[in-house]
Amino acid sequence: MIDARKGRPTPKRKAAEAANRRPLVPQDRKAAAKDARAAQRAERDKQYAAMQTGDERYMPAKDKGPVRRYIRQYVDARWSLGELFLPVAIVMLLLNMLLTSVSPELAFLGLIVLYLFIIGMVVDVVIMWRKLRKKLAAKFGDAAQQRGLMMYAVTRVFQIRRARLPKPQVKHGDYPE
Repeated sequence: MIDARKGRPTPKRKAAEAANRRPLVPQDRKAAAKDARAAQRAERDKQYAAMQTGDERYMPAKDKGPVRRYIRQYVDARWSLGELFLPVAIVMLLLNMLLTSVSPELAFLGLIVLYLFIIGMVVDVVIMWRKLRKKLAAKFGDAAQQRGLMMYAVTRVFQIRRARLPKPQVKHGDYPE
């Protein structure tokens, strides 16, 4: 038989509270603030490294979980108009600036093309979300009903692939099961 006793009496509440008591304001506030900043910096560095490597243990809460991992992999595997928006918008803006003085009609046509591209992006995202929502419901059931999943997918679609964090872990065309 094992003796489960700890070999000493349980401390009285007053003694336990006195042992745990710490001042509200530390003695050296500058040193305490410096230590707090260093701890926050270490935590941010750990999160950034996790975002680069895909290690979910240290990712921010908004990126954790199997449902969000599936969304990231699905969006990253898919070609979309959203990831081309920034380069297309910059080119169209420059062309529009140059063409306005030369030919206002061509500048107007460029603006129409940009609006058509934006409409195409919206249609592309709607189609992507409808397909993804069905796949999430089939794979995860009730867990796929979390709030914010659509915006998580949409914001990832509109980012340039190389600038996405967490970094894409799949190649184009490698859809998750």
